[in-house]
Amino acid sequence: MDLREYTRQYAVQDNKLAALSYFGTFAVYFASLALAVTYVDRWYVMIPAGVVFAFSAVRLYVLQHDCGHHSLFETRQQNEWAGHGLSPFTFAPFEVMKQNHNLHHAGIGNLEHRETGEIHTMTVREWNEADWTTRLFYRLYRNPFILVPVGALFTYFIRYRWPKNTVRFGVRGVVLHNLSIVVFLGLLYLIAGSTGILVWLVFSLLGGMLGVFLVYLQHNFEDTYWDRRPDLDPKLAALEGSSALDFGWWFDNAVACITLHDIHHFNARIPSYRLRACHYNLPPEYTPRRIKFPEAVAALNLKLWDEDNKRLVPFPRKASGQQLAHGG
Repeated sequence: MDLREYTRQYAVQDNKLAALSYFGTFAVYFASLALAVTYVDRWYVMIPAGVVFAFSAVRLYVLQHDCGHHSLFETRQQNEWAGHGLSPFTFAPFEVMKQNHNLHHAGIGNLEHRETGEIHTMTVREWNEADWTTRLFYRLYRNPFILVPVGALFTYFIRYRWPKNTVRFGVRGVVLHNLSIVVFLGLLYLIAGSTGILVWLVFSLLGGMLGVFLVYLQHNFEDTYWDRRPDLDPKLAALEGSSALDFGWWFDNAVACITLHDIHHFNARIPSYRLRACHYNLPPEYTPRRIKFPEAVAALNLKLWDEDNKRLVPFPRKASGQQLAHGG
């Protein structure tokens, strides 16, 4: 069976399903935030409500990502409006992020265009040739206790106020986006005071941490795919360079199936509400290796791409670093 032809049958938008996903997620987002703020003095209500809020925030981000591919709603204009409408709540300016993400898709698996990726990966050779300051910075950068919490705080709350390529893809949109955040937080303060802002901030950070963890796992696992032109194979880059996470039905739907990233990279026109059906009905010859949660956590220890052995590896030990560089 031709895989491209197979995935086309799922690349069909449905406004009823899209609206249910879009407005339903907003309903959960605001209801869980209201519950967490109202019962802030009762941890057994506030914490579960906050966790639901964090997941709903991630889901809104994924839906905005779908809008960027014009895959959520039926028309281009509907996706554009919906994407901009999500902007104040995802903290991601729609137009610039859409264009940056399209560059990411174009550069997937390409070692010569790693600047289009969300998380930077060095090769073993580059590591062995790097000076101590570069190594130190990269060690800190790839440390999960820095990458996930600090990465979330920096990316969503600071970096996205002026993302890369802002001048190239739209200064006006980013400025208006930042103003919309001020309006949203101002309204939240008027309604719920400083308590509302604090609860929103804490659980938004939790959502951001979940987002960074998922973004890391999308392309950072042992048998991922990287190569250089002319050997780079776009099909392999999409299917083998992107992960399929097996965290269960509930988790998949809680994050709008961004966990099934291999099929998404192969055909970005498949809406999130059809990704699971597409993935789990794959013909046997295309069934991917699915990563379960323990392996996903272990993948945080993988730091460098070994070009000789075609796999992601941990930092080399001092005694074996040179040996690893030569594929030993």
